[in-house]
Amino acid sequence: MGPRALDAALRNARRRTLALFDALAAAGYDNAARVPRLAILNPPLWELGHIAWFAEWYVLREAAGSAPGEAVGPSLLAHGDEWFDSNAVAHDTRWTLGLPAPGALQSYCREVLERMLARLAHVPDDAPDDDAALYPWRLVLAHEDMHDEALLYTLQTLGAAAPAGFADTPARSGGDPAAGDIAFAAASFLRGGEQARGFVFDNERQAAPCQVAPFAIDAQLVSNAAYLSFVEDGGYRQERYWSEAGRAWLAAQQRTAPRYWQPEGAGWSTVRFGARLALDPAEPVRHVSLHEAEAYCRWAGRRLPLEQEWEYAAQAGRPGFAWGGLWEWTASRFQPYAGFVPDRYREYSAPSFGNCQSVRGASFATPPRLRSPHFRNFYLPGRDDIFVGFRTCAA
Repeated sequence: MGPRALDAALRNARRRTLALFDALAAAGYDNAARVPRLAILNPPLWELGHIAWFAEWYVLREAAGSAPGEAVGPSLLAHGDEWFDSNAVAHDTRWTLGLPAPGALQSYCREVLERMLARLAHVPDDAPDDDAALYPWRLVLAHEDMHDEALLYTLQTLGAAAPAGFADTPARSGGDPAAGDIAFAAASFLRGGEQARGFVFDNERQAAPCQVAPFAIDAQLVSNAAYLSFVEDGGYRQERYWSEAGRAWLAAQQRTAPRYWQPEGAGWSTVRFGARLALDPAEPVRHVSLHEAEAYCRWAGRRLPLEQEWEYAAQAGRPGFAWGGLWEWTASRFQPYAGFVPDRYREYSAPSFGNCQSVRGASFATPPRLRSPHFRNFYLPGRDDIFVGFRTCAA
């Protein structure tokens, strides 16, 4: 994106943020006291302030990095650094910070956006399309887009209704994925983002040749119907399908089916943004942890795709390989590529290396501007609140 396209995208992201915050506020969740203290949530009022503070930090205050003292001048908001720096403000304390009222924080959001766009207006339309010239605006846009998706996770977790246009359902998976393998021969491909074409995250660099052995992968994600066969075959009761970490997760969660599934007469139902709906057998299964995906694969005699296999298949352009309706678990731990160097936002990737699992694709909640076969998302293996599913590979 050049300057003018970035201007429009930043305005769009802020409209999305405020619509999602308003939906949470309408359900009473602008009051932190009503928000449960879960590791997977932030109080929405804190999240709103953090989004604006992050933009101010990197664009208006021209921060060279993410450590204290690396920004120019103080925040526009008194105590902004004390409240909204996610590196310095422990998660559990975000419920008790004594934040400004929603109206005051919305005014702060408006002022930061107006000043950002005013600076952007001075960047020439023919500015070089490289990572350096427009990096701060591109970074804060990606950051806000990802937080907007997290706000939608929050709405789902709290059982609140999503704003109109935000709760699209993922595309149907097309039936039994085991009947729809796509075979790939051994190959070499260019893995990772190319910074010469614009913004990429530090964990996608450096673009480099990568080898894949021959493999066969589902054209579609595993459907509710296919996963239901695993459930009804006693998959959650048979330890042989679960890893040691998976058995510990299962014991702690006391699950007998995916999150939000519930028997309903002769069938099953699920919950979407507070509404209970009949389970659609043709939709991809969603809200499953890595442990559940791995257990299903063992039951089916399959495996999850490696991160590089998924990326190769996604960019190969083979007919029938559909992605983007849900994030997808892979078999790969989130690790740095060779030559990794952190960007200015140093805490984005490095603390998660080795702890999280690589997740690929996108979800219905991901703006098109953020979708790329190179994009590496990452989550702890037990997360099942995100809009995530999976596909399998031949064992």
